[in-house]
Amino acid sequence: MKTQTLLNYAQDGWHSGSGGLAEVASAVSGETIAVTGSGGLDFRAMLDHARKVGGPALRGLTFHERAHMLKALGLAIMARKEELYQLSYETGATRADGWIDIEGGAGTLFSFSSKGRRELPNSRILVDGAMEPLSKGGTFVGQHVFTPLQGVAVHINAFNFPVWGMLEKLGPTLLAGVPAIVKPASATGYVAEHAFRIMIEANILPPGALQLIMGGVGDLFDHLTLQDVVSFTGSAQTAMKLQTHPVMARESVRFIAERDSLNASILGPDSGPGTPEFDLFVREVAREMTVKAGQKCTAIRRAMAPAAHIDAVEQALRERLGKVRIGDPRDEGVTMGALASRAQRDSVRSAVAELARSARIVSGDPDSSPVPGNGAFLSPILLRTDDPWGSAAVHDVEAFGPVSTIMPYTDLDDAIALANRGMGSLALSLFTFDAAVAEDFVLGAGAYHGRMVILDRTSAGESTGHGSPLPVLVHGGPGRAGGGEEMGGIRGVSHYMQRTALQGSPALLSSIVKQWLPGAAKPTGDVHPFRKRISELDIGYTLETAGRTVTLDDIEHFAAFTGDTFYAHMDEEAARANPIFEGRVAHGYLILSFAAGLFVDPAPGPVLANYGLENLRFLTPLYPGDAMRVELTVKSKSVRNEEMGEVRWAVFVFNQKDEIVAAYDLLTMNQP
Repeated sequence: MKTQTLLNYAQDGWHSGSGGLAEVASAVSGETIAVTGSGGLDFRAMLDHARKVGGPALRGLTFHERAHMLKALGLAIMARKEELYQLSYETGATRADGWIDIEGGAGTLFSFSSKGRRELPNSRILVDGAMEPLSKGGTFVGQHVFTPLQGVAVHINAFNFPVWGMLEKLGPTLLAGVPAIVKPASATGYVAEHAFRIMIEANILPPGALQLIMGGVGDLFDHLTLQDVVSFTGSAQTAMKLQTHPVMARESVRFIAERDSLNASILGPDSGPGTPEFDLFVREVAREMTVKAGQKCTAIRRAMAPAAHIDAVEQALRERLGKVRIGDPRDEGVTMGALASRAQRDSVRSAVAELARSARIVSGDPDSSPVPGNGAFLSPILLRTDDPWGSAAVHDVEAFGPVSTIMPYTDLDDAIALANRGMGSLALSLFTFDAAVAEDFVLGAGAYHGRMVILDRTSAGESTGHGSPLPVLVHGGPGRAGGGEEMGGIRGVSHYMQRTALQGSPALLSSIVKQWLPGAAKPTGDVHPFRKRISELDIGYTLETAGRTVTLDDIEHFAAFTGDTFYAHMDEEAARANPIFEGRVAHGYLILSFAAGLFVDPAPGPVLANYGLENLRFLTPLYPGDAMRVELTVKSKSVRNEEMGEVRWAVFVFNQKDEIVAAYDLLTMNQP
């Protein structure tokens, strides 16, 4: 393979680093395949370019427009995925490993795109929670909102997943409207650089939205501000060095870290040999040791089993690991490739030597290469300690490779304590078919682990397994794991935004957030709102219906027709005995049905479908002889595509005393 010079992308142009460039070797052959460096870059100018060019351009787009860009970026990656697979082999990754990295990365962009279009408004400000009344007369209220930070997201990524690791950070960042400067790890930077190049060449993002550093970050941190975010994945040592930079403290720069993690997997006390959960546990521990050659931040480093079953676990794991075929990931039948570099292999060997001082190696040989040549190959190493509380290293030293230690526990409390002894992890898995065991474990260990996977025979077939971070779930953990959270759907987007409490009149705040708030104006008109397209509907436009008296015959007919003969509707004496009612009351769903009858315009038109109700509350009982009327108000609207969009209506049902009987949000799909 021809040696490639990896380029930086700064201020919308490609630049070669000046000065001495670092060599990057193939993990498979040991040959130099790339040179990289960032010498000569003006890091302050890069930050200024992102803030002055990229930031305003992204903030000028709506959440939906940004979401569409994410989808387009994902499609661009998928269209050229084979180019990335060929490069990925040089990192030691098998095709299956590369699938997680490359197609999993694109899938993360697709997920954030979908959630952005479904869960975020087609606007630029995100409403956070309900309006807070602040005055008796209702003229002064509060509303929390999120707006994009006006700085730069600096992404410092690890070597193990050069594509996914980049895209899982870029998804929420770009959706929030914040430009990013990406710094990949050098060992696999040639894959990250190519994926970055694919996105730039797709010409999807506005100028200044993305920049790339293929080497050291120089004086970049000296120029960070309170509006910037640093998102880091890597070792605890490097994380602490970055986090304690004086500018980070002075400017209160946001810092998100995903770092060392001695993740645990526990075989439940009910899951002995012969149970499906035992087999699942053994398979998962072996898989987590060998997928990506164990170079996963979520890999199982500590496997715990009841003392009575530890011998059976060891035997089963040794048999399964003995079937692993190690070699060039391009070769058919190879199930585990190389570590990312010989330096990484040496680091793992050093960690294993430290572990072996308090645990014994029961499978694998860390000192010899299973494949001839200069590649970074290492066999899976399984260690065992029978004194987990006397073996501190197994809870403190992470060998970031195909290495795991098995250990016994005495009872469930002991297992929980051992799991928590890791002092914070990204992921924990528990294999049990006993719901009581699972509940006790969650209560005992939840505070120490960012994600907990509880696997049994019913979920295993569709489970993503112990070590798979998902874009809709938070990825991070407390303590040793760094204390950060990434992804988690829209939760991850908020990391790159500022929550602000707005105060003012309902009318003023409604105009800002593009959503009707209680107390704001509710203009009416001669045209029924169901006759208007989304583009013709004004926020706050309201239909006030005529009234309808609800009779006892209505209530009894509804009960007979639906089968809902609950006593509060049918038995006067029993209803009066209820502390809530004064007598028989109308069904809640009768009220909703009659409300629809009052506000619906039945002719075909812009309203395509009613697809749900949210936040429904029944506030005042409606008695026989009471009258009801409805106010239907356009609360918010959002166009999804050329054919339809969502209109959210605030619905209030009043009685003849103008008391609110029911309130809810009605969701309809309308023509744009």
